Amino acid sequence: MAICTTCGNDYWLSFEVKTVTGETHTFDSFECAITRLAPLCEKCDARIIGHGVEVEGRFFCCAHCAREGAKELGQEIRDTVGAHPG
Repeated sequence: MAICTTCGNDYWLSFEVKTVTGETHTFDSFECAITRLAPLCEKCDARIIGHGVEVEGRFFCCAHCAREGAKELGQEIRDTVGAHPG
């Protein structure tokens, strides 16, 4: 068993996540992993658990927040959900 980095629970089904910086964290649930590792949207403070949007090194949960939070380049960001080719 291993102890969760976030909540301290000792759980037999815990798992490890290694970050791009080389840090290794142990978690007992995806909830704890998200709480510890998922960035916050710079506009609305939502946890970014999907792809999100990055504008000039700033992270946003969606194109709407990027347009609102990064006035310059953010205006060029568009969501692709439901977009049709052509």
